Formats: sequence, C-alpha cells, structure tokens
Amino acid sequence: MPSERSQLLDQITSKAIVRETVTLSSGKTADYYIDLRRITLDGAAAPLVGRQMLELTGDLDFDAVGGLTLGADPLATAMLHAAAAQGRRLDAFVVRKEEKRHGLQRRIEGPDVAGRRVLAVEDTSTTGSSVLTAVQALREAGAEVVAVAVLADRSTGAQAKVEAAGLPYRYVYGLTDLGLG
Repeated sequence: MPSERSQLLDQITSKAIVRETVTLSSGKTADYYIDLRRITLDGAAAPLVGRQMLELTGDLDFDAVGGLTLGADPLATAMLHAAAAQGRRLDAFVVRKEEKRHGLQRRIEGPDVAGRRVLAVEDTSTTGSSVLTAVQALREAGAEVVAVAVLADRSTGAQAKVEAAGLPYRYVYGLTDLGLG
C-alpha cells in the first residue's frame, strides 16, 4: 500500500494542478495553477493533509496553527482534526487580510494568540508575501511565530523571504515532487 505522503501527492497531481496560463496573487503569470483548496476541502484528501502537515512540523513546539484567510483556513482545520485524532490539542485561528470594521474588530479570529507559540501555514506559496502578512499580524497580536509551513512550495523565493524574516520555512511538496520543476 502506498504511503500517505504518496497518496496525498497522487490526489494533488490528479485534482489540483490546472495546466493553463493564470495570474497569481503576486501579479506574476504562470503556465499552471496549483488549486489546493480542491485538496484541503476534499473529504478524502483533507485528513491526509492534516497528518502530513503534523508530520512535517512534528519537532516544533506550537499549540495553535493558522494563517491568512482563505488558503490557510482549511489547512489549519485539517491539522486541528488530525491532532485531535492523535490525542493532542491544537487550536486553529484565521488571520484576516485587514482588521474587521464592525463587531469586535478583530484581525485574528478564533482563540486568542497573545503569548502563544503558533505555526503560520499556507496551502501554497510562491513569493511568501501572503504568509508573511499573517506573520506580521500574529507578531503584532503578541504571538510567538515558531515557523512557516506550506503544503506546496512553488519556488525558492518564498523560502528565502521567510528565512530573511527570521523564521524556519518548511514544505511537504516542492515543484519537482509535483512534476512541475
């Protein structure tokens, strides 16, 4: 039987890689798009996502996980559920792109992150800008960000940018793994 890592890779390559010209959030164009919400919101694949992300970050000490909405939300939730299945408590949070203008006017939704060790996640990263926006908001809220972890890394640009911000950068799959490098 194939490993869970192989099973998840098969799910990603068959369901999430779209081969057409697209404009990325960075403004760059690419000949393909990795739509990981097709995986992180899939009932069969999401549990694999959670377990693989926990395995990737198993040596890190954190008790909450999340990142910039929308890409990080299902990833963090998958990790929360995978941790619970292992008997571990892991909270999830959502970082808004900007502070909410009504209600409690929070930028970070979910359990409070102040004074906590947190992991910033993203489904896929090209430049690292989105996840670093989340990191900045987390730091401003008083969280200690221990690392950045992504499911799929599109390039080396994100890693260099995140490491320049003083954080370890980890990913489950790179372009070569996905047959794109």
